[in-house]
Amino acid sequence: MKTARHTAVTAVVVALTVTACSAPAPSGTDPDANRPLADGKTFTYAVGSDPGTLDPALTVLSIAGEIGRYLYDGLLGVDGKGEPEAGLAAQWEATTTTASFTLRKGITCPDGSPLTAKDVAANIDFIGDPANKSPIAGNTVKVGTKAVADDAAGTVKVTSGAPDAFLLRNIGNIPIVCAKGLADRATLARGENGTGMFTVSEIVPNDHYTLTRRKDYHWGPGAFDPRQKGLPEKVIIRVIPNMTTVTNLLLSGELNAAQVIGPDQQRLRARGLFHADTTVALGELWFNQAPGRFGADQAMRRALVQALDLAQVAKVLTRDAGAPVRSLITMEPAACTGDSATGHIPGFDLAAAKAALDAAGWKPGPDGIRAKDGKRLALTAIYGTQIGATMTPAAELMQRGWKEAGVDVTLKGLDSPATSQTLFASGDWDLSMAPVSLNLPSQLTPFVSGSRPPEGTKFAHIDNPRYDALVAKAATQVGTAGCPDWLAAETALFEDQDVAQFANSVLPTFGNKARFEISNTFLQPSSIRMYA
Repeated sequence: MKTARHTAVTAVVVALTVTACSAPAPSGTDPDANRPLADGKTFTYAVGSDPGTLDPALTVLSIAGEIGRYLYDGLLGVDGKGEPEAGLAAQWEATTTTASFTLRKGITCPDGSPLTAKDVAANIDFIGDPANKSPIAGNTVKVGTKAVADDAAGTVKVTSGAPDAFLLRNIGNIPIVCAKGLADRATLARGENGTGMFTVSEIVPNDHYTLTRRKDYHWGPGAFDPRQKGLPEKVIIRVIPNMTTVTNLLLSGELNAAQVIGPDQQRLRARGLFHADTTVALGELWFNQAPGRFGADQAMRRALVQALDLAQVAKVLTRDAGAPVRSLITMEPAACTGDSATGHIPGFDLAAAKAALDAAGWKPGPDGIRAKDGKRLALTAIYGTQIGATMTPAAELMQRGWKEAGVDVTLKGLDSPATSQTLFASGDWDLSMAPVSLNLPSQLTPFVSGSRPPEGTKFAHIDNPRYDALVAKAATQVGTAGCPDWLAAETALFEDQDVAQFANSVLPTFGNKARFEISNTFLQPSSIRMYA
């Protein structure tokens, strides 16, 4: 049996917006440097969009996961170096097909009832049961995965429904809910019945979420001490989509923390505010390949990519501060180092794009927009409004590029819940600019080779046999042993234009009168320290 000092583990969170990873210390004059820590404070944090449901087994949105981190703990945590640390579990071990966890003593639910091994097993079984249609099934938990509990010993033994190279990492990161939440999932949608450091005391959708710290919380992560000075008594998470407003509130001290995208960063840096930088998958293009959709034809997908000067779009999207694209996985430290992208995404070639459209029978009309058999070449592209102020001009630049090729593209800016509804429910889209941020290569599998919505999360209806074969091989190898196959599988997606990733960025989370760490892709609630 291995304890918190053994077996590397990496966070697992899937996001359709922005995720983060561990960050360096800030530079410049820090206004909080000489302030003492203060107890009893309220930590106020801004997010760009309402999360919708907070049920951790029924959402893949990063903003929901970000808020859920305060409410629901996982079996394992991850420190700033990517090393494992105890969460709800004190001991663990795993192969590609089985895992076992021994729970810490004294973990309780908000109503005072104990968290049992049976409760933990039920969390895992719910996701693994395909009848429940969890959007993270096949991702953090393989379909068919089952868990067996021994309440007396406090152990949970897991048998994966399919080989999983990162089984320990995936199961260890599942947000665990209490028995009352399992019995009534409507309470989980409201953030109730959790195992985390905070409970929900007020929700005003699209405005704010107020959380209160549990006095009995003492179990994690790592060697957490609830008596440490500077822990906040309350957390207020405000929904503020405008970056300039967020920046003003940070500077005034009305906000203690927020991720800031775009030119407003400079004002915060000039004041020397503390910040933790995060790696972001910011620019991605996905194609709806459902039968009858334009994107079902690879030649047409390639033409749509070639019609765009993606290097220029990346400059607009990142304010010319982009990070190199090497892989679909952006979390650091990376489970698999290497480059699956370079040389495998078509470059800007407007002439080639037009020629491909001509060859497919799409001929320019009087207004330059192409038509075929009396049908105008009109597509719908969605993008996430929560990504920041640069997303709209970047989308408009792409729209102009497609128009030059003779494609009429209508843009739709959507918040996080609307993006999820469109991709996983209505399916009414042709092009998606919403990045899918990933922490492990195995997380990609259900999005590109799983079941289609509403049964699964294969939102783009991708069918790539090369990817499927390489992933099947990689999944039988423990951890990083299968990295060459994981990277080759990503290359197969890029070469078939199933996805075009063209921009990563470095995004800071700024703090004022507060310190915190980024762990397991999100701001770690137990790391927050408030200053006078």
